[in-house]
Amino acid sequence: MSAVLAAPTATPPVAKRSAPFRVMPGFRLSLGFTIFYLTLIVLIPLSAIFLKTFTLTWDSFWTTVTSARVIASYKLTFGASLLGAFINVIFGGIVAWVLVRYEFPGKRIVDALVDLPFALPTAVAGITLTALYSANGWLGRFIEGELGIKVAFTPIGVVIALTFIGLPFVVRTVQPVLEDVERELEEAAASLGANAWQTFSRVVFPTILPSLMTGFALAFARATGEYGSVIFIAGNMPMVSEITPLFIITKLEQYDYAGATAIATVMLVVSFLLLLTINLLQAWARGKPVKS
Repeated sequence: MSAVLAAPTATPPVAKRSAPFRVMPGFRLSLGFTIFYLTLIVLIPLSAIFLKTFTLTWDSFWTTVTSARVIASYKLTFGASLLGAFINVIFGGIVAWVLVRYEFPGKRIVDALVDLPFALPTAVAGITLTALYSANGWLGRFIEGELGIKVAFTPIGVVIALTFIGLPFVVRTVQPVLEDVERELEEAAASLGANAWQTFSRVVFPTILPSLMTGFALAFARATGEYGSVIFIAGNMPMVSEITPLFIITKLEQYDYAGATAIATVMLVVSFLLLLTINLLQAWARGKPVKS
């Protein structure tokens, strides 16, 4: 009896924990593929631009990128891109608000029209905008004839084209954020005595500000390199309505590859600095410390 009690009881075998199931490969393989892909698609083309630019002497480079005609194209390209992106932040935010907060007949059609600049070929967009805003176009006939404002073949036309192609970036960036905003917060603010403007400026706007800035950055980045939808409505008049991408194409047609890459390098550096500034402001708006 005592021998039976003293016998050790058998313990069930402990099952070994299997390795966690991964849908994607491990970290090292994924990181290696990521670096390889970015190097092939991004770093090599960008490095080729800088290497071709370095074939110029400093005097030749400075003369190329600071000529009066090139400076005028810089001002038009970056100025129109910033203005178009700013317009899209305002009106694109309103479009996103209407699509999220209201139900109305034809909402699906309006929602689909927002993506039209994505699907429409840029050359077709340029021809369409030119036909609309030219002196004998549907809108241009009224704007130029009644208001005396010439749109087509002027910097105004460039801004309109860049606003057109940048709208979806803002709407599609802000729309999901607005969908996630809790309306209970707005109701709580209203119950505490806040009016409509106070509720928007102190509850809604801080929530969507990072997405607005992201949409602004995307619209600006898209506009700086836009070519097809601008060349038709711009008129391409030197010192007036000539954009920098067109100037780069002109250099390439003249087989001045070093000059073309020099101008492209300036655009690349300026765009990078502007986007970096926007990202720093976005990080500040989110209340997160900026990592160096």
